[in-house]
Amino acid sequence: MKKTRTLKTTHQAGRAIAPPTVTVQMPLPMLTAMTAVGDSFQSLCVDAGRQVLAAMMEHERTALCGPKWIPNPTREAVRAGSTRSLIVLGGRQIEIKRPRARSANAGERELPSYRWAADRDPMDQRTMVSTRKYLRVLDPLAPDERGVAVSRRAVSRRFVALSAAVVSTYLSRPLGEFNLRVIMIDGIVFQDHTILIALGITGDGQKVVLGVREGTTENAGVAKALLRDLIERGLSTEAGILFVIDGAKGLRAAITGVFGKLALIQRCQVHKERNVLDHLPDALKLGTRRAIRDAYNCPDAALAERQLERLARSLERAHPGAAGSIREGLAETLTVSRLPIAGALYRSLRSTNPIENLNGAVAHFAHNVRRWRNGEMIVRWVATAVRDAATKFRRLRGHKEMPCLVAALDAHADSLRLDTKKKVA
Repeated sequence: MKKTRTLKTTHQAGRAIAPPTVTVQMPLPMLTAMTAVGDSFQSLCVDAGRQVLAAMMEHERTALCGPKWIPNPTREAVRAGSTRSLIVLGGRQIEIKRPRARSANAGERELPSYRWAADRDPMDQRTMVSTRKYLRVLDPLAPDERGVAVSRRAVSRRFVALSAAVVSTYLSRPLGEFNLRVIMIDGIVFQDHTILIALGITGDGQKVVLGVREGTTENAGVAKALLRDLIERGLSTEAGILFVIDGAKGLRAAITGVFGKLALIQRCQVHKERNVLDHLPDALKLGTRRAIRDAYNCPDAALAERQLERLARSLERAHPGAAGSIREGLAETLTVSRLPIAGALYRSLRSTNPIENLNGAVAHFAHNVRRWRNGEMIVRWVATAVRDAATKFRRLRGHKEMPCLVAALDAHADSLRLDTKKKVA
């Protein structure tokens, strides 16, 4: 059955010119598709897409060069045969026969439909999800169709380029537009490299991946470099911010060194509980765990601190390590208890669980990697993983109480500024 292309424009008073239309008639092997849907339907769609694109490109060339065999001295270009070119269709690159047009002044004339088909690249998303198994996730083609750039090596090269772009764009974007009031920092280890990840929470409870930094441990130098990068990209140093960390001394030193008293630090209560129990025999773990959790669930921070101090005194003689662990950073484990928040928001901010979940998503994303060549490769993979995880983020549990937290942080910042003015006066 032949292809027909219909171009019809009308000029009527008071009406705009109707847009050009292209009509394509194609033979569809419906009987084959009905008998073998699994093998033929995707091939049918790819073939139909190719024919539609060919008709669109030929229509655009006719608009430039005029109809065939009809002289036209005012035409913009002349036909220049055709060439084999690549487009993305069915999740892969395939070859098509692209019509060409040339003009004396502008040289090769690009056809808009071909530019659209070549630029639309659904392979990027598939590449970021699967590299070694890329070919398996593609839609099947007919036996006579040939895909291009689908080998493991070609897909790996494509992933390297895409993940490098994530590092240079997604993890370097400005942060001034975000009203960041909570920042959680934690590290994830890959061989002898530690990647620090910063997760921000805005005033309305939205989660935002802020940045990553590679180092050997969670030391103060790496953490300071991460925080200074966030400040250079627009993180405010005037508003009060709550930092939630796991208790690493390097992280705490970096936060206080960069933000000073403006930062409120919450030590993860879950990590503290684990650290204490690691110093005790099994017979004492159950009762000690219950006492620690009773104290952390107490709405009165002063009372909770006295309960924990009493627990430390009871353990001091027999298990001084556990008692010392309870007292170490005791006040900072109760920071959120002193703030006017409760319920779901309190439970969300008293531990590093939100960023631990992000770290779990990163580990799952890269669990098939068996050989880390260098730190640059690790950073690319982590950056790609956190960007993928960010698409599935939900708002923080208890986000409806965030205005209370924001007000408390603003009041803390205002009191510091007032104290500074008094000292200056």
